[in-house]
Amino acid sequence: MSRSTNDTSAQASVEVDVDRFTAFAVFTEEIDLWWVRGPINHHDSSRLAELRMEPGVGGRVLEIYDEPAGDVLETDRITVWEPGARLVLRGSVQDTETDVRFEPTGTGGTRVRVSQYLRPGGDPATVGFGWANMLRTFRAWSRRRHTAPRTPREVGRLGLALYYEDPPAAARWLREVFGLGSWDVDRAPEEGERPGWIDFHVGDSLVMLFRQEGTEPVPARRTHVPWVHVDDLDAHFAHVRDHGARIVSAISSHAARSYVAEDLEGHQWVFVQARPTQR
Repeated sequence: MSRSTNDTSAQASVEVDVDRFTAFAVFTEEIDLWWVRGPINHHDSSRLAELRMEPGVGGRVLEIYDEPAGDVLETDRITVWEPGARLVLRGSVQDTETDVRFEPTGTGGTRVRVSQYLRPGGDPATVGFGWANMLRTFRAWSRRRHTAPRTPREVGRLGLALYYEDPPAAARWLREVFGLGSWDVDRAPEEGERPGWIDFHVGDSLVMLFRQEGTEPVPARRTHVPWVHVDDLDAHFAHVRDHGARIVSAISSHAARSYVAEDLEGHQWVFVQARPTQR
């Protein structure tokens, strides 16, 4: 996979071993299977039941929370629909446009190119480039779709956040030396990449790497912060608060609903609302 990113645009490309019409169909019809689920991969990860792309010009990309109740979020709208050739998506909640090209290779496969960019007048501080960033998960799904279950992969309820002075370098070392990253979508940042979020899967658990801020040594209790997904975040928060734990930060929502509390020795724990499909 090749990729490049700046404040206003991101480009990525992959090659898959299927013809361009099949690649287009997989990209559009099987998005809920290849777009990997995780804490920051959707606008509301805590409530997501399905990710869906409606076909044709005017079709929507939807995060579906409760379809019978009409509880869905339109994230993009299709403006160009050319099966086997091109797909263009206009962001509905972000000021971005995404251009996806499907080009035949000389070996019978397809090169998929994604260009996602900020629309004129958009604020770069408020957007992300998920279509370019997630293209690697499309390639991974294309490789295993003939033998994999036809259900989305879910991460487990327990995750671990680790803090390092140089998370990208740590990620490369952890992947190379310790072999972290058991899913085919896992990758360490290349030299020069400075992503704001790095994670690896270990079985069905998620290990997340963050930057250790400040120059003073961080106390041991602050260097490891487990994440735990719970069925009813509000009830869990009330129970923990009523039993005397110190609440570091109350329930808030940034892609997923969560709060932070300390245990009896001051170790911080993050509790996150589990999705309906997360078991």
